[in-house]
Amino acid sequence: MSTSPSAGAGMAWQNSQNRLLFLFEYTTVRYVGTDNKKIGLLYRIFQLTIMGYLIGWVFFKNKGYQVKDDTIESSVVTKVKGVARVNTTDSNLWGPEDYVFPSQGENFLSIATNFIETPNQKLGNCSENPEVPKNTCSKDEDCTVGEAVRAGNGIKTGVCLETHNGTCEIYGWCPTEIRKNPDPATIMREAENFTLYIRNFVRFSRFNFSTSNVPNENRTLYLKHCSYDEHFHPYCPIFRLGDIVNKTGHKFEEMAKRGASIGVLIEWLCDLDKDSDCRPRYSFVCLDKVTFDFRFARYSTDAAGQRQRTFYKVFGIHLDIMVCGTARRFCIIPTIVNIASAVTLMAAGSYICDIMLLYAMKKRTVYTESKLDRMTTNDKEIPLQIMPEGLKRKFSL
Repeated sequence: MSTSPSAGAGMAWQNSQNRLLFLFEYTTVRYVGTDNKKIGLLYRIFQLTIMGYLIGWVFFKNKGYQVKDDTIESSVVTKVKGVARVNTTDSNLWGPEDYVFPSQGENFLSIATNFIETPNQKLGNCSENPEVPKNTCSKDEDCTVGEAVRAGNGIKTGVCLETHNGTCEIYGWCPTEIRKNPDPATIMREAENFTLYIRNFVRFSRFNFSTSNVPNENRTLYLKHCSYDEHFHPYCPIFRLGDIVNKTGHKFEEMAKRGASIGVLIEWLCDLDKDSDCRPRYSFVCLDKVTFDFRFARYSTDAAGQRQRTFYKVFGIHLDIMVCGTARRFCIIPTIVNIASAVTLMAAGSYICDIMLLYAMKKRTVYTESKLDRMTTNDKEIPLQIMPEGLKRKFSL
């Protein structure tokens, strides 16, 4: 019996359709109800644990319904105010222009609190300081002409000054720097009351959000009367230097004598879903308490018209202002992802309870025979089709 080409093509098409039908098939999940109180209690505890994790830890603690931006763009401007009495060759009163380095406010600065002065230095020939290492000599050949003294104060002239502890003669600012330990008597006592004004601008580019640590309303009036206090004025950007030192757990007298390095941390934790919840938090930490010192000179001309200078070795408090922060805002995507993760974990609870029911319970054979196509109750095998309504398989749609 022959088959026409058109009939054969139709059968091929029908067969291909039948093969593709499996793509549109769906098999429902089958459930079997059981009155086992232990398994039921385990399942409810598992559900409550997942719900507590989702609500308490993910949403409440970690704010998993928000997206965050921890890339902060920051700009810092600083200004120091206060005067102090000093006993130097050039002056007896120093202002911020004298004791703050660098003079232009940035995110780091050094405030002088003690000093050692070497006055009236002039360019000429003199002996190098005996305390400078590798500078001793016994003859002129030991002092190479034109060689700079390492860690010294000038350039060797080729002459060995045996009368000066056997040191090389140098050309430089003479007399050389006075080397001694810092004296508590020269501490700038008024420095404890110096005030540091910090103005910080931040921006979170992901949310196109910008703000400042200085309030916009009544700014001038507020800054005139406030001073930072973690309880009464936690957002005031004006800090007393003595309070900054005390916050690190050290005494001002100790740090002012030899100097130290202090970190001022400004932390921004912004919840942009709440307009008022974007304020800075300040904290202070001692980074290095060993010694912090630097040198500078002030130049002048004597009565004879010769150039001279006063040289200072300064000990001070170095402040490094560090800014960090995170901004958050509600986003539907992480909310859905976290809820879906919790629902998936709840589904895993069903598998755990199934394992306990089928493998860990004493009467596990009741639930494992015939792959749950039949159930044995009171030593009688009951087909699922004729089981009572309460024990029939339930279908989830």
